[in-house]
Amino acid sequence: MNTPQPPIALEVPFLNLLGVKITKMADGVGEVTLEIEDKHMNSWHVAHGGVILTLVDAAMAISARSCDPDDRSVVTIELKNSFMQAVQGRVRVVGKTVHQSTTMAFCEARVFDANEKLCCLATGTFKYFKNLPLRQRTV
Repeated sequence: MNTPQPPIALEVPFLNLLGVKITKMADGVGEVTLEIEDKHMNSWHVAHGGVILTLVDAAMAISARSCDPDDRSVVTIELKNSFMQAVQGRVRVVGKTVHQSTTMAFCEARVFDANEKLCCLATGTFKYFKNLPLRQRTV
């Protein structure tokens, strides 16, 4: 089991709203965690699929950004996933960049529950783009 790391500061307002902690952003790996609360649940009292998709998107985008020598941001081009079981309690998502070109990153993510059971697999394609000056950023 992984030892919790201090959160990494990355300004993403939506992730902050959900309570997501970024615990790794290095060498093509991005890791995020979230304590599932009532506000994150669906009508069956398990994590809403939209929350899980947000987490896999974030983990993969963070992984893509972490291995870019030009420190560019990314936008999601394609995202797909397979849910295998419901998530309750603490969720940990590990994203990895599996291939990178000059303009794109191809990533995968794995979602683990509080017992480290694999709950979801995802893949995504991300496009690198030049960072905007802070005053022009909307994300």
